[in-house]
Amino acid sequence: MFPSSWEYHIAPQVNAAVRWLLSEYGEGFDAFSDGLLKLLLSIQGTLQLVPWWGYIVVIAALTWVATKKVIPVVILSLMPVLIGVFGLWGLAIETLAIVITSVVLALVIGIPVGILMAEVKVFDLIVRPVLDAMQTMPSFVYLIPAMMLFGLGKVPAILATLIYALPPVIRLTSLGIQLVPKPAQEAARAYGATRWQLLTEVRIPLAMPSILAGVNQTTMMALAMVVIASMIGARGLGQEVLLAINRIDVGRGFEAGLGIVIMAIVIDRITQGMAKKWDPQKRA
Repeated sequence: MFPSSWEYHIAPQVNAAVRWLLSEYGEGFDAFSDGLLKLLLSIQGTLQLVPWWGYIVVIAALTWVATKKVIPVVILSLMPVLIGVFGLWGLAIETLAIVITSVVLALVIGIPVGILMAEVKVFDLIVRPVLDAMQTMPSFVYLIPAMMLFGLGKVPAILATLIYALPPVIRLTSLGIQLVPKPAQEAARAYGATRWQLLTEVRIPLAMPSILAGVNQTTMMALAMVVIASMIGARGLGQEVLLAINRIDVGRGFEAGLGIVIMAIVIDRITQGMAKKWDPQKRA
């Protein structure tokens, strides 16, 4: 056994720090939480205004734009109908709203950070270990700080999902820009392109397949985390899975799990197709 005299717990200091943060900056956290909740509710309200068949039309249109193939359009358009057949449409919309909110925030933060990592080597050296830690940390750990500062509900679920899903888009944005062929950059410089023009008109467009791959991975990770975040009040399809586990209701869990799988497949195929359309080699 490990010697008990060597034990030292930091839990009291952590709890004291959280209490200090809440006492000193509680109003700021509340304002931030209210703003994030309003954003989520506005997105969810907009999604709820769309009739179920409207989603089928949108999925069909996006799939056609991404693949230009009839069979994927038919299959991906009809798959979400099963979610409605199982009576999970409303919960799926809640899940989709949290995913969209988290992914939008992740892209707003992640793409600029990835560009900075590619442009500024010192910044890359600082951020890379942080991303390594974020990607190796168990997903359940992300629930703890969000829950400590914001309690239970959808806001901490969004924040936990955001932190968990952020690294892929940062890494792939940075990687895509760094891997832009040198001849293309040299040609742009030869024509007198400034650093800003080189970045916006050459490097970012050529890195777009990698950036969209990051969007795809971030979306998939957000969808996975939303299920885990049901433990702190995210609701949606994740709540159905959690209730099914607690009640050992295999059938109910299977239906909810299948609904999540359907959402993941549809989003994955569309975003992958969009990424391929941006690939210069595919368009050539």
